[in-house]
Amino acid sequence: MQGNRKRDTRPELALRSALHRRGLRYRVNARPASSLSRRADIVFRRQKVAIFVDGCFWHGCPEHGTSPRTNSGYWRAKIARNIERDRQTDVELASAGWAVVRVWEHEAPEEAAGRIMEALEMRDRGR
Repeated sequence: MQGNRKRDTRPELALRSALHRRGLRYRVNARPASSLSRRADIVFRRQKVAIFVDGCFWHGCPEHGTSPRTNSGYWRAKIARNIERDRQTDVELASAGWAVVRVWEHEAPEEAAGRIMEALEMRDRGR
């Protein structure tokens, strides 16, 4: 597992590139709220929007997630913990006034960028 990147994965880079082409600027691998020990992949501080790019395997994608045959009990529990941690993170950020956008690694970067733009516009309108 040490060989797995924590940041700058291909899906993250593609999404960041799509956002940058739209003229957006953001923080990368940043802690959205100081009270939260987790880092978001992309953070828009002014609008309080945190973006997480979730891998299909690691976060249990209902469409593409797989279950390994070897040591399946360990992996099933690990992925379940990841999903629970994701939910807990969403709740903690929402209670701190943040909007969370989760993007699956298999999503088209332009479509995900469009969803993020909508979230940012909604947050701007709400001010």
